[in-house]
Amino acid sequence: MPAGESFYITTPIYYPSDVPHIGHGYTTVAVDTLSRWHRQAGDDAWMLTGTDEHGQKMLRAAAANNVTPQEWVDKLVGESWFPLLTTLDVANDDFIRTTQERHEKNVQVFFQKLYDAGYIYAGEYEALYCVGCEEFKPESEIVDGTGPFEGLKVCAIHSKPLELLQEKNYFFKLSEFQDRLLELYKTEPDFVRPDSARNEVVSFVSQGLKDLSISRSTFDWGIPLPWDESHVIYVWVDALLNYVTAVGYGEDDANFARRWPAYHVVGKDILRFHAVIWPALLMAAGLEVPKGVFAHGWLLVGGEKMSKSKLTGIAPTEITDVFGSDAYRYYFLSAIAFGQDGSFSWEDLSARYQAELANGFGNLASRTVAMIQKYFDGVVPAPAEYAGRDRVVQKKVADAAAAADAAIEHFRIDEAIDAIWTIVDDLNLYITENEPWALARDEQQRGRLGTVLYTCAEGLRALAVLLSPVMPQSTAKLWDALGVEGSLGALTAQPIREAGAWGALQPGTAVTTLAPLFPRVEQTA
Repeated sequence: MPAGESFYITTPIYYPSDVPHIGHGYTTVAVDTLSRWHRQAGDDAWMLTGTDEHGQKMLRAAAANNVTPQEWVDKLVGESWFPLLTTLDVANDDFIRTTQERHEKNVQVFFQKLYDAGYIYAGEYEALYCVGCEEFKPESEIVDGTGPFEGLKVCAIHSKPLELLQEKNYFFKLSEFQDRLLELYKTEPDFVRPDSARNEVVSFVSQGLKDLSISRSTFDWGIPLPWDESHVIYVWVDALLNYVTAVGYGEDDANFARRWPAYHVVGKDILRFHAVIWPALLMAAGLEVPKGVFAHGWLLVGGEKMSKSKLTGIAPTEITDVFGSDAYRYYFLSAIAFGQDGSFSWEDLSARYQAELANGFGNLASRTVAMIQKYFDGVVPAPAEYAGRDRVVQKKVADAAAAADAAIEHFRIDEAIDAIWTIVDDLNLYITENEPWALARDEQQRGRLGTVLYTCAEGLRALAVLLSPVMPQSTAKLWDALGVEGSLGALTAQPIREAGAWGALQPGTAVTTLAPLFPRVEQTA
């Protein structure tokens, strides 16, 4: 995308009915990395995350804990969801809560507009409802119960019995948008990514759309409809509106014009809400549809999607307390093809931490800085004449930087990290081939030694810039050790699309001692 453009990107807003697990953390660090990258590229980046706090499930949980729904969500968000951002070193620009006035007030503005335009009508509704999903379930997600639930219809996701709800509701004329949605998917083939997600959405819409119930009248924990306060807005459509209310819809036209439309990153289980219902609502309101919806896969533990109800959730702190937030971010963003399901295991995390972070990147940084201190009194030497192998490194750095940026444009953070890691691997090989410790014993090779160590240090300068959106803490330590802040400025201010241009590191720069970026950890179970 052209530099300077708005890059507004969102996580889903999470339902804080329980504590966050590593799946929530996965989505959040992916969006944070994309946002950081675009900000360093000079784009007008803005990252939103938040919590979806209405609905029947929240009401029941609050009652079970003998507190009001507001007290319950305040406790959950304050104790679990805000701390998650600190745990994972997330630099979000905003955090929206659907109980905030800026949201509730402007959701009513939005739906009044749809009602006045004739897109909403009253009707009777009867369907099977999953309180866990807060969703009337389509046939494809209803299965016959087994064991204690034999003879009942259960949710395919939660494996719990569904409730038959019958009530007067208001409906949105979703069925009227089938052709416009299919045209959107056809003319904007990247609107839904990856291709597997796009194919699913096109197939679903092609089979015909039913009008959508957008209100509930059997409980009151939600946003009242402005024209009928005996109804609250269905939690899912209330939640979708966060993406526009957070950037000023209904009250700050200038900011809304600056930011909207957004890119949405979501788990594949909520794809239809974002790729079908959400653009249809926006079309009805006369607003631009999102720039795109990217559906990532599930994190699997023991072959199953993580679930608090099945006790398979893993808290992010279980990982960060041992390995640190940078390792968490690196592992999930590199080990899983973004857009596909991926399996988590402690053994794989431990192995990658040791091989790729400690022995690969961390060791490269430590020994380069240590050799500059030992052989050149801690001052980056000037390169003498570059040989062919040195130019191979320079080309590797330039090519990797370009490939990484192209991968980020396609939301493939894993491919971006793979491209950047070719620099790590090549520099480690380069040191092995050139044996600077041997060059240091021969005064005749002083110039060659300077070239080799400058090449390593300049490669590390590029790595610090390229990896800073992925691993902000370790790259900041490396940047400090390279001593370049005085000449080049802060790491986060480095133009990331220029990271591959050779020669930014000035000879004569004083390096400082670098503690291991990824200390050895005890093997975990």
